[in-house]
Amino acid sequence: MTATATSAHSELTELGRSETALRTFLHGLPGVDQVGAEQRAAQLGTRSIKTTAKAQAIDLAIRMVDLTTLEGADTPGKVRALAAKALRPDPADPSCPHVGAVCVYPSMVPYAAEVLRGSGRPSGGPANGAAPAGVVHLASVATAFPSGQAPLEVKLADTRAAVEAGADEIDMVINRGAFLAGRYREVYDEIVATKEACGDAHLKVILETGELGTYDNVRRASWLAMLAGGDFIKTSTGKVPVAATLPVTLVMLEAVRDFRSATGRQVGVKPAGGIKTTKDAIKYLVMVNETVGPDWLHPDWFRFGASSLLNDLLMQRTKLTTGVYAGPDYFTLD
Repeated sequence: MTATATSAHSELTELGRSETALRTFLHGLPGVDQVGAEQRAAQLGTRSIKTTAKAQAIDLAIRMVDLTTLEGADTPGKVRALAAKALRPDPADPSCPHVGAVCVYPSMVPYAAEVLRGSGRPSGGPANGAAPAGVVHLASVATAFPSGQAPLEVKLADTRAAVEAGADEIDMVINRGAFLAGRYREVYDEIVATKEACGDAHLKVILETGELGTYDNVRRASWLAMLAGGDFIKTSTGKVPVAATLPVTLVMLEAVRDFRSATGRQVGVKPAGGIKTTKDAIKYLVMVNETVGPDWLHPDWFRFGASSLLNDLLMQRTKLTTGVYAGPDYFTLD
């Protein structure tokens, strides 16, 4: 980080000490041109990728998947099977890459950890920094997911329990009620406290963009999460009707680009919910490349929160390698 960037980062960090300064900064961010953002996202979505480039994009997208199950009916057996699939998505093809992470509820972390330890993950506690090659991360939602409506001490206990059980990534939800009421310092302080509770685990901050109402709010929430120390900003819980969209992700990508330019610190982006097809995934990859560049085209900096997406990627991958479509019954259901 350059001296200028270090100074800017320090100044921005100081914003969290004052509710007034934080509000002034967030409301001073440039407004989002709704028509322009939606047209730009639609335009990028028309790009066509063929042959070798498509094969590379599919393998990259597989490596970026956070294979997720967040259902009340989750069982230890289901989670173990999901973790095994994360390690070897296509057992018939050893060249198929593993996914980026498995994402489960805190109570299910120990069962996923049993399986993932064989992937090169440490036998206990979170991984420090970037994972070595071959590692499938273990992510857990926390902080009263999906509503975020719980006392702070409950949220922090939720986070610590997940990390102690073996999670090396935490997906927290912000208190949207506090954010929408303009209590930005409260949201900031909760993110800071959760980041501290994470220890060495990476923190993904879920904005639940479908409840924020405007693109301007998405931009403000993105900056707020980054100022408070989030390692990733994530669109959605997948538990509300409107989840990830291309225009919202575009606004978030512009925010991380501008944040790095201002501070020298790179933050990842994770669209989640509603991304189900290879065609959808490739649209997002094109947007990443065109908006923030190749530095973000890596699982350390971009992820897909999804369950059904992986099977479609595997079917398309099989088609490219064999010339024949494999039906969905060739792969496990998640």
